[in-house]
Amino acid sequence: MGNAFPGELAAEARARRGSLRLSQRELAELAGVSERFVRFVEQGKRTVQLDSLLALLDTLGLELRVQTRTSAAARALAGPAAGLRSDVELRDGPEARP
Repeated sequence: MGNAFPGELAAEARARRGSLRLSQRELAELAGVSERFVRFVEQGKRTVQLDSLLALLDTLGLELRVQTRTSAAARALAGPAAGLRSDVELRDGPEARP
């Protein structure tokens, strides 16, 4: 998970909330989290609770996904036979699931 992830997550959450025409308060009520938590996510705050984040993303029709991908840095650290690392990706709702 790189340094850009909180900003990407914030932008996706804000954009999706906007497309659903929800206020932060409405989203918070639907997700069962505080309005303050919604603000923290949309500001890219790095210390958010995973269970609350997952509830918020589920309400927005987004999912958090961990997948493996190749990386030059991982290959350099692990040697030539390795080269895989975990990465986190946001995907739109059920239609994006395999």
